[in-house]
Amino acid sequence: MSTKATITETGAVLLGKNVACDAFDKTRPLRVVTHAHADHMTGLKQSLRACEKVLMTKATKDLIDVMMGPLFLMEGYVETHEYGKTFQYDDEYITLFGADHILGAAQVLVEDKEGTKTVFTGDFRIDGTPILDADILVMEATYGGPTCKRSFAKDIKNLLISVIEHGLKQGTVYVFGYHGKLQEVMQILHKADVKAPFITPEKVFHVSKVCERHGMRLGRLMLSEEREAKEMLEKNVPCIAFYHMGSRSKVGHDAFRVYVSGWEFNSPCREINEKEYVIALSDHSDFNGLLEYVRRSKPKLVITDNYRVGHAEILAKEIHKRFGISAIALPKK
Repeated sequence: MSTKATITETGAVLLGKNVACDAFDKTRPLRVVTHAHADHMTGLKQSLRACEKVLMTKATKDLIDVMMGPLFLMEGYVETHEYGKTFQYDDEYITLFGADHILGAAQVLVEDKEGTKTVFTGDFRIDGTPILDADILVMEATYGGPTCKRSFAKDIKNLLISVIEHGLKQGTVYVFGYHGKLQEVMQILHKADVKAPFITPEKVFHVSKVCERHGMRLGRLMLSEEREAKEMLEKNVPCIAFYHMGSRSKVGHDAFRVYVSGWEFNSPCREINEKEYVIALSDHSDFNGLLEYVRRSKPKLVITDNYRVGHAEILAKEIHKRFGISAIALPKK
């Protein structure tokens, strides 16, 4: 059974005979991109050139078009698939299912002619993700250590709103996060009717517009290069500026700053200094959420992702100890 799934040293999650997920593998005719984060688009240019098809959801394609440019995906044959729609390749059946992570994120199910169900979760948050029955389960392990538990019961969304409203009393609030999570914050604030202009740099703006086309409600956005927005930022007018986490050393140095991060387990809100806070808003399951997926999926074998950042080896040991299920972290290091 273990021959029906593995994770290569270059990060490709191989399912069945034909599918490679989230990295290039020259032996597989099909490449699946589970979502539009960089660590899941490894070797995508090679896949576009070498694979028969590159598969993803329409939302993921739209996000990649914005992030990489509209010509990037034209180098190969890209096929978009809806959640729950099964298609056949050779003697295997492949289906994408939703995952609560960022817009367009997908789980992958490959079922072979013997009826073996092999599932790759991709990245997911347990609460909004359908649990798939699996014989072989390949899963993320970002927060796969027993210390990675969010025991606090505080409503993170209301706390986020409260901190940002507190900051707005002092002027501009800069929010730093990754694509997908920034738009989640916008949606939370818009739904809460927070009264402040939203300002974004160009790439965050275009990612946000894709999210709106796919049903998210984010409110009116202003480009940071617009004259009115520039003046607001220069004069520290109460507004909310949304920037990618990679820009945190470049902008808003003296302003009120909020970082949204999943790597917070002791407190829902951590004060770094008087005007700098970290909010524990995560788009990944914590340790308990990962175990809950395994418990409900009932696999015979679990493979934890030891290529990407996380605690794959610890998680595999804990799964075996708690459930008696064979579990291994791959690739081996």
